[in-house]
Amino acid sequence: MAKELRSGYTTGACAAAGVKACFLFQAGGDWQEISLTALDGTPLTIPVKEVVQTADGLRAEVVKFSGDDPDITNGVSVFTTVEMRGDDSGISFCAGIGVGTVTKRGMSLPVGEPSINEGPRRLIRNVVEEMTGRKDFGARVTISIPAGIELAKKTLNPVLGIEGGISVIGTTGVLRPMSEEAFKDSLVPQIDVALASGAPVLVFVPGKIGERIALRLGMPQESIIETSNFIGFMLERAAERAAQGVLILGHTGKLVKIAAGVFHTHNRVADARLETLAAYAAAEGLGQAGVRAVLAANTTEDAMEVIASAGLMARVCAAIAERVHMRAERYLFGKVPVGALMVNFAGDILGTDAQAQSFARTYGWRLEQ
Repeated sequence: MAKELRSGYTTGACAAAGVKACFLFQAGGDWQEISLTALDGTPLTIPVKEVVQTADGLRAEVVKFSGDDPDITNGVSVFTTVEMRGDDSGISFCAGIGVGTVTKRGMSLPVGEPSINEGPRRLIRNVVEEMTGRKDFGARVTISIPAGIELAKKTLNPVLGIEGGISVIGTTGVLRPMSEEAFKDSLVPQIDVALASGAPVLVFVPGKIGERIALRLGMPQESIIETSNFIGFMLERAAERAAQGVLILGHTGKLVKIAAGVFHTHNRVADARLETLAAYAAAEGLGQAGVRAVLAANTTEDAMEVIASAGLMARVCAAIAERVHMRAERYLFGKVPVGALMVNFAGDILGTDAQAQSFARTYGWRLEQ
């Protein structure tokens, strides 16, 4: 029988529990264990480590528990400071140490706002109404996650324009072990931020290596989108948002899969790299012995050496790039022009299609070797 994975609670739920603990502390009640109702109705029980009086108000510390989700904030302390004004001004939210501030348009929050998402804000407002019986009770809530300064470097926040730390997140307050769908959805805000910045062409890269190569070629930082393995999903999201164009920039191993019509490029989903390379090389004139050598290669780099030794590298790579362009545009039913740029790990350009070259001429990218 498969093990049932444990759920946890979000940073937003930690903050909401901290707010409730502060109210209970002030009233002389028990604050060490907080009962919350998540926004989806799930009951949560959250332990509170400490509540203390400070010059800025009452401050509660809650240690994040992520269950069996591989969340980078598991075990970090979330500090919530509540200054109770008691007037009818409602709740104001502030970013403390380690919580980011929004600096780019395209996010769900305006520029200048603390990166405390709407789910946590609703949870906190619900708690304040529960404790006071009032929707308009005036309080200043400051959330601090000191570890967030370093943790933010492991997230997409720097790309999204969230500076100073991590985001306080959570749609409901319950943290269930992350599904693939949740991870895919976490990539989409990059597109919104890029389009809000006016980026004319989105540059899709699988990860950091592609990003560094794109920057070296003169592509603007704000246009670069990390897609991980979810090329098709991200193409669809770009088309839904009426992107003017997309360039897919990637290593041979990724682009060969797309040329074969594989738009989820994780090797557990589909891996026909060597077979595809062998077919394209054979079409360009590689002999039978060479085709067998490609099929027997350990990596695409090894296979490309076989193709290069036959003098077919440029032709094969150009054919694959053209096929990526055709497959991607067909995948989107022609809604968005898509170009392809194949590179190796050193950043050398191996192949481009005509659409990628058109983008380069229009926007001044450097595609010369």
